[in-house]
Amino acid sequence: MATVVLRENGKMREKSLTMDTLNPQVKAVEYAVRGPIVTKAGDIERGLQQGQKHPFTEVIKANIGDSHAMGQKPITFLRQVVALCSFPELLDSSIFPDDAKQRARRILQGCGGQSLGSYSASQGVDCIRQDIAVYIEQRDKGVPADWDNIYLTTGASDGIVSILKMLVSGQGRSRSGVMIPIPQYPLYSAAISEMEAVQINYYLDEDNCWALDINELHRAYQAAKEHCHPRVICIINPGNPTGQVQSKKCIEEVLHFAYEENLFVMSDEVYQDNVYSPDCQFHSFKKVLYEMGPEYFNTVELASFHSTSKGYSGECGFRGGYMEVLNLDLEVKAQLVKLLSVRLCPPVSGQAAMDVIVNPPLPHEPSYLQFHKEKSAVLGALAEKAQMTEQILNTVPGIKCNPVQGAMYAFPRIFIPPRAVEEAMSLGISPDMMYCLRLLEETGICLVPGSGFGQREGTYHFRMTILPTTEKLKVLLEKLRDFHIKFLKEYASLEEPKR
Repeated sequence: MATVVLRENGKMREKSLTMDTLNPQVKAVEYAVRGPIVTKAGDIERGLQQGQKHPFTEVIKANIGDSHAMGQKPITFLRQVVALCSFPELLDSSIFPDDAKQRARRILQGCGGQSLGSYSASQGVDCIRQDIAVYIEQRDKGVPADWDNIYLTTGASDGIVSILKMLVSGQGRSRSGVMIPIPQYPLYSAAISEMEAVQINYYLDEDNCWALDINELHRAYQAAKEHCHPRVICIINPGNPTGQVQSKKCIEEVLHFAYEENLFVMSDEVYQDNVYSPDCQFHSFKKVLYEMGPEYFNTVELASFHSTSKGYSGECGFRGGYMEVLNLDLEVKAQLVKLLSVRLCPPVSGQAAMDVIVNPPLPHEPSYLQFHKEKSAVLGALAEKAQMTEQILNTVPGIKCNPVQGAMYAFPRIFIPPRAVEEAMSLGISPDMMYCLRLLEETGICLVPGSGFGQREGTYHFRMTILPTTEKLKVLLEKLRDFHIKFLKEYASLEEPKR
């Protein structure tokens, strides 16, 4: 695209916005989940539709946690309530159950003009915030929740970015530092780059099922203090991309560390319903903080995030979510409301979807049996696929996969022979990027290289979702196994694959 255009009068006019004048923080942003591999997968997919020949007939996208795109069916009750809210004339229809109608009427009464098309308050519809508070109290076995601390958001991402914006300040060695897990979900590194904050990496323990190591937190914190002011620690539990579920002891150690070092805690809990391992249990940071006593519970600043996009509903497109923010300074709280008011409000349809997730049918209500059956089927299938993925990957020479205890992803470590590493370096790309590009071109499988999430130097990984149907996932894993063995043979050396 030309940066200079010829005007009718013959004079030249340069474009105002070019790569030279573009905000450098925008150029610094990277988001691997929708990066160059995905762009290439889209090109191949369009080529297949136009009759181009490839060694495969379809592209299998296992790069993003988009359940419905992978074939998961919507939860009937959720769609019924949102449909009723969107088109209230349906409230007179006999085909909708009474419990769906009751929820829709309550939501509509909370909307301006009783319409989903009106703006809500910047924090969200009041009755939905109240339902979320009740849900949190029940989830956390009676730990009190104040609906005034709850803010509806446009997916969890919107809330995470808003809180980070509040925390970033200072210059030079006083610039805010943000502690994030490595591997991490690229939203965090992207937001940190855009805000010119300082990224502080703490590494999860791959040899211990991606557990959080308190000694590693201290190491990262002390090293960062030399060049920035660490102000916040981010945790993703269950983990993305790593699929681990943190133990209660781990969470206690993190909260004690945050208390001692005066850090704000951001707990990304969007996968709280996605726990598959019978040995694991989801513990919310808020509940653990409460159980540590009032000295902790009344002082540690904690923002927890949830979403409609994951769990059993997988409603990514509604962009529904919320955050609960504890122990904010009252003046700062007013500033947060001001910041949120700039974007007016989150999508009200997404707020309605979020309400159904926190206020599902109860056992005595007419929709309960169908809802329970659908929810159990989704989570049961994910648990089976998590186990199958781990088992099949671990039969492949040169691939080692930790148990997928929760969330929606496997993040296996892959052995890449030295010759392949050298070839990738000569091409100016990371070895796991070259691996994933070759995999896409030869098999049609779209994964994300581990370098997009961060990994220890000299190790290589990829992230894949467990969301495709069981049959398609088996095909994917078999193709992946055959490709990996072929790849190892092609770049074979005297060095044996590491297990």
